[in-house]
Amino acid sequence: MHIVVVIPTYNEAENLPKLVSALFALPLNLDILVVDDNSPDGTGCIADDLAAANPKRVHVMHRTGKLGLSSAYLQAFRTLFDGAVDAIGQMDADFSHDPAALVEMAKRLDTCDLVLGSRYIPGGSTDVRWPIWRKALSAWGNFYARSILRMPLRDVTGGFRLWRRETLQAMPLERVKASGYIFTVEMAYLAWCLGFKIGEVPIYFADRRWGKSKMSFKIQVEAAVRVWQVMWAYRDLQHKGQAR
Repeated sequence: MHIVVVIPTYNEAENLPKLVSALFALPLNLDILVVDDNSPDGTGCIADDLAAANPKRVHVMHRTGKLGLSSAYLQAFRTLFDGAVDAIGQMDADFSHDPAALVEMAKRLDTCDLVLGSRYIPGGSTDVRWPIWRKALSAWGNFYARSILRMPLRDVTGGFRLWRRETLQAMPLERVKASGYIFTVEMAYLAWCLGFKIGEVPIYFADRRWGKSKMSFKIQVEAAVRVWQVMWAYRDLQHKGQAR
């Protein structure tokens, strides 16, 4: 299975070289596509250096500014559709997603169309250093989204995912309008509504090791409000998904 992991970046100069090294250490046929939003800390230049050192395995997409997570992924997905790619991964650049989990996620993709890295199934967890209020807010936001959208999946807000290319190609991506972190909810919901088989693999979600987090209370509240917009946007689709 040929996997390409898409990594959107904005000010991830400290993390990106370490993450690329960790991904290449995995026993997988894996390449990397970095989508950099003109990071002022030089992440784009670092990505270019990594691509020069690994010309067949690291590729870089430079964008003109901070255009957002959803547009970064959608642009990358469409670019990869024309290549010899079997699976497309999504992950953060800050080591909140353990690269090693991709090995089990790739195995599950043998029987699933989409595999989610899940904090909320047995074996999954969040950073032990998080205060109680942060753990509660994260768990509540996920419970709220999956309850409103009536999905049996346990982690619909996480951004660590592995898709079959054919799954993404079959989805009406032109209908995806979410920006920011609600994008992950909308994509999971759309896949669910279309009847794709979705699996979950337990992960440990760690706090970032280097750099500053881009998540805020305001962003999480905004995402909760927009869950209703996602439900309304796909009211025409039958709920026929399968959780595995």
